[in-house]
Amino acid sequence: MNPSRTRHPVRPVLVGLGSAVLLAASVTVPSAAAAVVEEQPRSSVALDWYDTTADTIAADAAPTQITNSRTWAVSWLAAARATRVVPFGVDRGDFQDAALASAVHDALVALVPSRTQELDAALRTTLQAVPDGAAEAKGVAAGARQARLVLAAREGDGLDPASVNAPFTVPPAAPGVWQPTPPAYAPAAQYGNRLARPFLLDSPDQYRLPAPPALDSARYRADLAEVRAYGAVDSTVRTERQTETATFWLGSSLTLYTEPLRVALARSPHSSAGRARLVALFHVALVDTQIATSDSKYAHLRWRPVTAIRTGSIDPDPAWTPLHTTPAHPDYPSGHNTYSGAAEAVLSALVGPRTAPFQLTSPTAPGVTRTYTSWSRLSQENVDARVYSGIHTRSADEAGLVLGERVATHALRNAARLFDTL
Repeated sequence: MNPSRTRHPVRPVLVGLGSAVLLAASVTVPSAAAAVVEEQPRSSVALDWYDTTADTIAADAAPTQITNSRTWAVSWLAAARATRVVPFGVDRGDFQDAALASAVHDALVALVPSRTQELDAALRTTLQAVPDGAAEAKGVAAGARQARLVLAAREGDGLDPASVNAPFTVPPAAPGVWQPTPPAYAPAAQYGNRLARPFLLDSPDQYRLPAPPALDSARYRADLAEVRAYGAVDSTVRTERQTETATFWLGSSLTLYTEPLRVALARSPHSSAGRARLVALFHVALVDTQIATSDSKYAHLRWRPVTAIRTGSIDPDPAWTPLHTTPAHPDYPSGHNTYSGAAEAVLSALVGPRTAPFQLTSPTAPGVTRTYTSWSRLSQENVDARVYSGIHTRSADEAGLVLGERVATHALRNAARLFDTL
C-alpha cells in the first residue's frame, strides 16, 4: 500500500490578495495628525520582539495551545495598530520601532506578568537605540494605548485554559461516535474552543466541514486500512523515514511553526509596521482556525482510529495500538492539519509560496534537522505524519487542510477590518 498524497494547493488568488493586505493596511487617510509614507526596511526591532514573544510564551506557557496563540495575536495586533498611523513631524522609523516595542511589551506584561522583569529589560534595550524625542515618546504612547484597547476588546473571549477545556458530555458508544481513547481515557479536550469568540469569523461554525466519509464507504475502508497498516506501533510497512516524519511533527503546531514564521518575517522587505501586520494576521488567522477546528470536531464527533480498529465491525483487533498516543478529542478534522493549512495560506499569500532553503528542528525529534523551500511541504508532511502516528485518518488530515485554508482566506479578505485603529 502506498499512501496517497492528495494536495489542496493554495489558490493563486491568495498570493495577490496577501500582497494587497500588507500594502493596503499601510495606507491611511491623511489628516492633521497623521502622515503616510512608503515602507522601507529599517531595523531588526520586529525580529527582536518576535524572539522576546517566543521566549516569553515558552518560559511561562499556558497549558492550552490556543491560549498561547491568543497571546501572540493580541500583542502583535496591538503592535500592528500602533504602527499604522505615523504622526506628522516625527521620524517614521523611530516612531514605529518605539510603538511596536511598547505595544508588544505592554500586552505581554498584562498576559504573562511573571515575565515583567525580562520584558522591561527588553523594552529598555529597544528604546536605548531610538533617539530621545517626540518620535520615541509618541511611539511609546501609541503602543501603550493600542495594547490597552486590544486587551479590553478581547477580555472574556473564552480562550483562557479553563474555558477552552469546558466540560463535554460523552455520548453513548455507537459505531463512528467518539469515545475517550487509551491508555488514559482522558476527558474530551478543547471542546470550549467552539464556544469562544473569534477575531474575524462571524461565528465558530461559519466554515463547518461536511460530514466525514460514511462508515460503509470505500473511502472510509481505505482510510482505516491505511492507518491500521502504517500507524501501528509495531507496523511492518512503515519505513524509518516515515516514522521520523511522524515523530518530527508530533508536538505543538504553535511551537513547530514559530521558526517558519520567523523565517518569513526575517525575509520580509517591510518595515516594523509591515512585519507587525504579518505576525498579527498569522496568529489571528490561527486562533480563528483552532476555534473552527473544534466546531467541526464536536459537530461530527468521529471516532479515532484506535477505537474504530479495536471495536469497529471491519476486522476488529482489540490489541491494535497506534505509534503515538491519541489526543483526547475527535478525529475529524485533524487540528495539526487545520493549523498547517491556515499557516500555508497566510505565508503563501503574504511572502509567496516558495522561499530560499531554511532548516527546521523539532523538540520531539532531537537531532533531526529538515530543510524546506516551500510552505506546502510542511503541510504535506503533516498530512502523512498523523497517519503514520496512527492517530488520524487521511480524510481527517486532508479535510483539515481545506478548513485551515478557508479560515485563513477569510482572515486575509477581512484584514482591513482587523487593522483599523481605535
